[in-house]
Amino acid sequence: MTSILTNTGAMVALQTMKGINANLNQTQAEIATGKSVGSAKDNAAVWAISRVMESDVKGFKGISDSLSVGSATLTVARQASESVTNLLTEMKGKIVAAQAENVDRSKIQTDITALTKQIESVVGAAQFNGLNLVNGSQGTVNVLSSLDRSATGVTSSNISVTAQNLSTSAGAALTNGTLSAASVATGTPVTLNGFTFQGTGGALAKDAPTANPLTTTALVAGDAIALKIGSVEGRYIVQEGDTADSLVSGLKSSLSTNGLSDTDFTLSLASGALSVANNTNAASAISVTATRGTGGLSALNTLNVTTAPASALSAIEGMLKTSIDAAASFGSVQKRIDIQSEFVGQLTDSLKTGIGVLVDANMEEASARLQALQVQQQLATQSLSIANQQPQSLLSLFR
Repeated sequence: MTSILTNTGAMVALQTMKGINANLNQTQAEIATGKSVGSAKDNAAVWAISRVMESDVKGFKGISDSLSVGSATLTVARQASESVTNLLTEMKGKIVAAQAENVDRSKIQTDITALTKQIESVVGAAQFNGLNLVNGSQGTVNVLSSLDRSATGVTSSNISVTAQNLSTSAGAALTNGTLSAASVATGTPVTLNGFTFQGTGGALAKDAPTANPLTTTALVAGDAIALKIGSVEGRYIVQEGDTADSLVSGLKSSLSTNGLSDTDFTLSLASGALSVANNTNAASAISVTATRGTGGLSALNTLNVTTAPASALSAIEGMLKTSIDAAASFGSVQKRIDIQSEFVGQLTDSLKTGIGVLVDANMEEASARLQALQVQQQLATQSLSIANQQPQSLLSLFR
């Protein structure tokens, strides 16, 4: 049946044309924007995933900047430590020369003083954007290194950098450790004990939390204990978790290393105390000091080859080790930061590639689809025109 009121063919042709035009508009949008998913209405799930990944890419850009700043800061600290090591090595050569009897030790001392001033200059200038990792002003510095996403949320990760103290500062005096006498004589041993700690069960970390405010009567990691017997001094730096046994054992070892005669003095350990017995006929002075923030090179200001060349040689060895250890520590962490920086760059590229796979348009496919839809649009137009002309054929029935 043919009806002039209901043109089914025209309706079908019109719906077909609407679908073709919609697909054509979408294809043209893909070609214009380069994206197959440009908004949430195109594909809500894919769009949501891509937006999360894009936010992560932005986050990793900030992480990359943080790693770059961290690497630059460590470069300054490492080079300063290496420069200090070179200067100490030069100083050691002069101290070795001063061990001879027929040299002008006063002139050598003048050179040592000048080198000490240069070391202080290097340490003071070794800052990047106001952060100095070698002058003892810092504890542990964290460098933002990663963004970790899981089912429970997003967390950040850090690379911890342990600052070093290559200053010549003597540090703040602490009230810790007591001696039973100020001198040790034959037959009357002197006992060193009375150490207390900031933490429960041992010393806290250098950068103890604010819940445990630091005091001058309790030790934390980084504090220095010095025990001097006669002309020989032993030093020990408190480590995290140390107890009294750790301290007295370290002091005993340092004294022996620095030349304390085991024939003249007998050192024994018992229950966190160090007992010093004098085996000679002459009494010797004994003293103990505890300081916080003591510079690793604080002994530079007391070096004197004019009066004590042997002690200067012993002291310079310890300071050389301190500066070498500092440079090695900075170098190791800087290498890790550089590796992480390279990884973050590669990870960012991978994320961008993944986002592209999800939302980018296939331009070859879009071009072919555009041409096909344009042909379909022309055919749909002709089909609609033919369908609209069908009612005209009914006029012939009424002639």
